[in-house]
Amino acid sequence: MELNSTVTAFLLFGLTQDVLKEKIVFVVFLFLYVATLWANLLSVMTIRYSRMLGSPMYFFLFYLSFADACLSTTTAPRLIIDAVSKKKVISYNECMTQTFAAHFFGCMEIFVLILMSFDRYVAICKPLRYTTIMSQRVCGALLNLAWVGSCIHALVQVFLILKLPFCGPNVIDHYFCDMQPLLKLAWVDTYAINLLIVLNSGAICMLSFIILIISYIFILRSLRSKSAEGRKKALSTCTSHIIVLILSFVPCIVTYTHPQITFPEDKMVAVFYTIGTPLLNPLIYTLKNADVKNAMRKLWCDQL
Repeated sequence: MELNSTVTAFLLFGLTQDVLKEKIVFVVFLFLYVATLWANLLSVMTIRYSRMLGSPMYFFLFYLSFADACLSTTTAPRLIIDAVSKKKVISYNECMTQTFAAHFFGCMEIFVLILMSFDRYVAICKPLRYTTIMSQRVCGALLNLAWVGSCIHALVQVFLILKLPFCGPNVIDHYFCDMQPLLKLAWVDTYAINLLIVLNSGAICMLSFIILIISYIFILRSLRSKSAEGRKKALSTCTSHIIVLILSFVPCIVTYTHPQITFPEDKMVAVFYTIGTPLLNPLIYTLKNADVKNAMRKLWCDQL
C-alpha cells in the first residue's frame, strides 16, 4: 500500500506526553470506551430482539448504534493502549486502514442521521402516507445507498493520502491517523489536496447539517396543526434528534472546514466526535424515548 512513501511506520504523539496525565487518559478513556460499547450494543440487541421496535426509526437507530460502536472502536483502543505504551508505533498500512475506517463509520453515522430525520419528517408531516413511503423495501434501499456513499467517501480520503510522499519526520501530532495531521508530514505542497478534503469531508458535514436543520424547521412548522399530545410527543423526539445533530456535526464542521492549519484544540474536538458522540447518541435516544426504555425493560428484565 506504500505507493509514494519511504516511511513504513508512524509515531502517534497522543493527547499528552506527561506520564501522570497519560495514566489519567488510560483510566478515563477505558471507562468511556467500555460504556460506549455497552450502551450501543445494548441498543443494537434490544432493537434486534424486541418485537416492540419494528418501525423504520428503530431500523435506522439499529445502524446508528452499530456505526457508533465501530467508530469508537476505530480510535479508542489505540488511544487507550498508547497511553500506557512506551512505543506508540502504527504501521503505514494500519494508519491507512484506520483513516478509512474512521471516515467510513463517521460518514455512515451522518447518513443514518439524515435518514432518521427524513423518517421523522414523513411520520409527522405525511402520516397518512407514512407506511407507503417508508416501506421495508425503501428503508433497505436508502440504507444501502448510505453504505455505498460512506465507502466512496472513505476511499477518496485514503486515495488522497496514498498519493502523498512521506519521507520523514514520521511523528503524527494526534492520537489516531487523520487527514490534517498526515498532510503536515507530506513532502509536497498539499494546498490542492486540502481543498479536496474540504470539498469532500467539509462539504458532506456542512451540507448534511443544513439539510437536516431545514427538515426540522419544516417538522416544527407542521406541529402547529397537531393536537397538544401529538405536539408533545413529536417535540420530544425532535429535541433528541436536534441534540444529536449539534453534537455530531459541529465538531466535524470545525475540523474539516478550517484552512490548512492544525490547532492544539483539534485533538480535543476529535475526541468529542470519535468517542464522546458515540457514547451520547444511545444515551440520548434511550433516555428520551419511552418506547425504547419499555422495550429494554420488557426484554431484559424478563430474561433475569
